[in-house]
Amino acid sequence: MLVVLIATVILHLLDLILLLISTSVNAWRTFGSRSYDLWYDCETSNGGYHCKDAVNEDWLQAVQALMILATIFCLLSLILFMWQLFTLNKGGRFFFTAVFQILSSIFVMSGAIIYTVMRPEKEKDEDHTFGFAFVLAWLAFPLTLISGLIYIILRKKE
Repeated sequence: MLVVLIATVILHLLDLILLLISTSVNAWRTFGSRSYDLWYDCETSNGGYHCKDAVNEDWLQAVQALMILATIFCLLSLILFMWQLFTLNKGGRFFFTAVFQILSSIFVMSGAIIYTVMRPEKEKDEDHTFGFAFVLAWLAFPLTLISGLIYIILRKKE
C-alpha cells in the first residue's frame, strides 16, 4: 500500500510540475525566430532577444485564466490529499481530492483547446509549430485526469 501511495504522490507532483512549466514558459508556439506564449511574444533579432506583452484578446485571457486555475486546483488537491491522509477515517475515499484534480484536468484541456482553435488568423496560414509548453499542457491533461481517477478508487487503510 505504501508503494501505491508514493506512486500517487509522485504522479501528482509530476502533474503539478508539468502545469507550472506549461503555464510559465515562453514556448507555446514558434515561427522561425519568434516564439509566443500566454504572456509574451518574443523574437530573436540582431543578436538579442526582444519580448513584448502578448496581445490583449479575450481568448488569450481565457487561456491564461484556465491554465492558472488548473495549476491552483492541482496544488489545492495535493494539499487536500495530504490533509485527508491524516484526517480521513479508515476505509474512506479521497473524493474531494479527486474532484479538484479532475477539475484541474478539465481546465487544462479547455485552455489547450481554446489556444489551438483561436490562434490569430494571419498566422494560421504560416508555417508554425506548437512549442514544448503546449505539448506539456496536453501531456498534463491525461496525467491529471488519471491521477483524479486514482483518487476516486483509492481508499485509506491503516
